[in-house]
Amino acid sequence: MPEILNSIRIDKWLHAVRVCKTRLIATDLCKRHKVSVDGQAVKPSREIRVGQIVTVRKDSIDWQFKVLKCIEKRVGAKIAIECYEDLTPEEQLHKLKLIKGAWVPRRLKGEGRPTKKERRDMDRLLSQPILPKD
Repeated sequence: MPEILNSIRIDKWLHAVRVCKTRLIATDLCKRHKVSVDGQAVKPSREIRVGQIVTVRKDSIDWQFKVLKCIEKRVGAKIAIECYEDLTPEEQLHKLKLIKGAWVPRRLKGEGRPTKKERRDMDRLLSQPILPKD
């Protein structure tokens, strides 16, 4: 079990509880004002404590976490879940599902740019409404 602290830097905590893959990414999110604590944008060096609400703008949605434990070292996913409570609203999670489920046409490597006819066919296909199955 990791050592539990009274307070921890926000960038270290985001990395430790696996919100961000690396500490550098966590620091960058803070510098770009994508992280807020209790509604206030924070710098990477900001100390957080148990009970505070952390909001992270990532993957085009606002993730909200309540800090339950302050840990410094990165831990496994099962232990990380015990360190925060996910308060992300359902509509944000639904929005993420729609974004990830969107079909994006891809061309095989080496095929080059589409011809004018191929582009028109793709535009026609993408402009058709998707009908739900009954």
